[in-house]
Amino acid sequence: MSETELHEAPAPEQDELDEDDRLRPEFVDAVRDAVRDGDDEAARALVEPLHPADIADLFELTPHEDRGALAKALKDLLDADVFAEMNDYVREDLIDALTPTEVADLASELDTDDAVAIIEDMDEAEQRAVLRALDPDDRAAIEEALSYPEESAGRLMQRELIAVPEHWTVGDAIDFLRHHEELTTDFWEIFVVDAGHHPVGTCQLSWILRTPGNIAIADVMQREQTLIPVDMDQEEVALRFQKYALISAAVVDAANRLVGMITVDDIVHIIQQEAGEDVLRLSGAGEGDINEPIRLTVRTRLSWLVVNLGTAMLAASVVGAFEGTIARFALLAVLMPIVSGMGGNAGTQTLAVVVRALATNQLTSSNTARMILREFRIALANGLSLAVLIGLGTWVFYHNADLSLVIALAMVTNNLVAGLGGVLVPVTLDRLNIDPAVSSAVFVTTMTDVMGFFSFLGLATLWGLGT
Repeated sequence: MSETELHEAPAPEQDELDEDDRLRPEFVDAVRDAVRDGDDEAARALVEPLHPADIADLFELTPHEDRGALAKALKDLLDADVFAEMNDYVREDLIDALTPTEVADLASELDTDDAVAIIEDMDEAEQRAVLRALDPDDRAAIEEALSYPEESAGRLMQRELIAVPEHWTVGDAIDFLRHHEELTTDFWEIFVVDAGHHPVGTCQLSWILRTPGNIAIADVMQREQTLIPVDMDQEEVALRFQKYALISAAVVDAANRLVGMITVDDIVHIIQQEAGEDVLRLSGAGEGDINEPIRLTVRTRLSWLVVNLGTAMLAASVVGAFEGTIARFALLAVLMPIVSGMGGNAGTQTLAVVVRALATNQLTSSNTARMILREFRIALANGLSLAVLIGLGTWVFYHNADLSLVIALAMVTNNLVAGLGGVLVPVTLDRLNIDPAVSSAVFVTTMTDVMGFFSFLGLATLWGLGT
């Protein structure tokens, strides 16, 4: 299709687009073409029916150099909900183009946790300018949230919640909800507090609606509740939500006073984020965000590639120590990568299981010994099975019984090293308060490479192959 035909092609009608169609290439191209042609009204007409999350995705699908023009065309549609749904890097691009007053206006429309997510990544000078532009109540709430550690419950929580005193009746609570329009509208339960603002129970909305107004809240509420310390790491918060099937939970400060709440919609994001981070860290790929600046991506990946280069040289030095044996029996050079490669694969399998178990608190000090024994048995079974297969395969191809036996023994040895290393390395790093997802893979692959070459070439030397 020529450029003229492309511009003349009618844009897809909104009625013809279902939810899955709206961000397909044809739709995105239609919006970008309207922006390029200066037809902002047509672009807004296409985008207006979209959900804020879809509008945020539209910006992520738009090349970096076109986002400014798209933002200008859709200015009336770029509300706080859209910014809250945006990818961090994309949002930073657009926030940089706004004045502190405009950012403050956006933040004031958001819940505290979403406002903090926008402001926390700004430079310190920009943060101060935005905070000065906020009204005092919003500024105090956001400053308090920013005072908590990153990725803690204090950063994650929202201060907008419903709390009532324990001496109220159900009728008092309903009247309070009806007559105070400034209260938050997104909540599933009411927190009940004592005179010191300490949470003493929770009451679901369904219970309040089904209970006569003269009944005391204290007689309806559930006294058992999961309280989240304000400094708890967000990953531990997510585990508590998952373990106890929570929809929302109260956040308390050091004095056990109610200071905020966390809801399950925030936890879904955290679970996705933490799971993705662990997978990417195992490979040394950094954050893995396709919107991350190339400079940052190169720096992160290159640092780990340099580390891997060092470990590869270490493995090569082991091979060099057996140069004479390899020279006398060249088949060793052909087969030795099989032993190290299979060990690396086995170690990666074990490592992935153990890192996940540590992240989800399935693996603790109480069951570490059992986990080590379990992985040892698995490694032994897999090693013996692979040893039989590689031994038979070597015999079929090379008709050398000694070579078949050596490679089979090396395969068992390296699989045992892989299994034990896949458990012991991440567990040890975790005990030392080092993130096992970041560093474990380098150590385990080094162990399997070195031991794979050493066991195979060492056994071949002891066996006298090639002499």
